[in-house]
Amino acid sequence: MGLADVLLGRKKLKSPAEDRLFALSTARVTLDAELGLKTAGAGGIVFKPLSAGEFVRAENDLQQVLDAVAGESGSRLERKSDDFGYEWIVVRDADLEDQVTTVHAVAQGLQEAGFGEQLLAAAFKFEPKFGDGKIIYWIYGYKQGAFWPFVPTGEKERDNAEELELKAKLENELPIEQDLSRWFGLFNAPL
Repeated sequence: MGLADVLLGRKKLKSPAEDRLFALSTARVTLDAELGLKTAGAGGIVFKPLSAGEFVRAENDLQQVLDAVAGESGSRLERKSDDFGYEWIVVRDADLEDQVTTVHAVAQGLQEAGFGEQLLAAAFKFEPKFGDGKIIYWIYGYKQGAFWPFVPTGEKERDNAEELELKAKLENELPIEQDLSRWFGLFNAPL
């Protein structure tokens, strides 16, 4: 960042810290054994929509990345848009480790194509192993390089108490976002 950037109030964004995403794979044992959670078979990456010119340039690159990743992992990949106009790459796979690896590969492909600053978050959906219970998402913020739990209880409501409990149980295994004001909920995520 140069002097002109400082004077004009511009700040350089941190590059995404996507390697910390793999901590979720190692936390799988705790999620399963201690919390009774299993993957719901879906994860995804959300990114800002591209401008028309960027989109044309990136469309072919992105499709090549998706085809290559899907061929290697065996995961099913879907492109979707959410209610807010953000783009999603949804990964369907019964294996959490494959979901994490595939999401990482897509993020890396976007970065290599010059769209790393478009990356917003990755989300992984979990459900109770036995019986009824709440759906839980672990969200990874690329700019923060950290996770936070998200427990929706309605269309625009969430269970903050359970989210704090999940934070306490996994903060030794996952890089957890400490600033609770950054725990954005991804309501109606297309997962």
